[in-house]
Amino acid sequence: MDRLIALFDKYLSRLQIPRIGIGDVVEILLIAFVIYRLINWIRKTRAYYLLKGLVILLAIWLGATICGFDAILWIFVNTINVGIIALIVIFQPELRRALEQLGSRNLWSFFDNKVVSERFSDRTKRELVIACTEMAKVKTGALICIEENVLLDEYERTGIIIDSSISAQLIMNMFEKNTPLHDGAVLIRGDRVAAATCILPVSDNMRLSKELGTRHRAGVGISEVSDCFTIIVSEETGKISIAQKGQLIRNVDEEYLLSKLTECQNKVTHRKSISFRKDKKKHERKA
Repeated sequence: MDRLIALFDKYLSRLQIPRIGIGDVVEILLIAFVIYRLINWIRKTRAYYLLKGLVILLAIWLGATICGFDAILWIFVNTINVGIIALIVIFQPELRRALEQLGSRNLWSFFDNKVVSERFSDRTKRELVIACTEMAKVKTGALICIEENVLLDEYERTGIIIDSSISAQLIMNMFEKNTPLHDGAVLIRGDRVAAATCILPVSDNMRLSKELGTRHRAGVGISEVSDCFTIIVSEETGKISIAQKGQLIRNVDEEYLLSKLTECQNKVTHRKSISFRKDKKKHERKA
């Protein structure tokens, strides 16, 4: 604690309160606005998880400073340069997209980060449930990714842009065998089908069952690198599975799928039933 107090005294003694004018206030407000918009943009990318990790590392550095762990502090100082280069390489797609937005005409899209209270409508939810249950009956394989907060632009570019309203018939037709759009994943953004035949990262989780194929592993893989909600219909068994936050729940029924889509919908409701939540938790444990 004495070392930390001495560290603050060392830097605070050099500080002098400057004169603040109107121009300084405007400049501070502009910087605060840019930082605020930048943080909101980061929340929609994988860099948000990186930011939380950096906060944890900062807390560790602060604890090492207080406790006087010289070895840990030495490691932090000597690896920071390598860490910065590694971050640039890992998050190159996000940095490239940010620069593309800055250089495009629609500059405000980089700063405009409105919080949407409801991700998709009840009609979209109903159409998705109908499509998945009907495909499960005839054992039509399907992989559907529903975008949440983290944008999936880099995976959308790997497929074919559709940009169409959602209907059960459209989704079932896209996954029909021997059709041009049946291979790959369908990306849902809001109430629109954004793209089809998208290529997703395959999970290398060794704890997954060996009987699972590429479709299920891709569904888990995209849920590991984003916060999307993924629905998988097995072509071999006709069973419906869902993947979220790197976890796979297999053999879900229509009622359970509807309840999870309601959670993903992020719909604001004013009335909550305690008995419904208990039944829901009971059903989730059973699944």
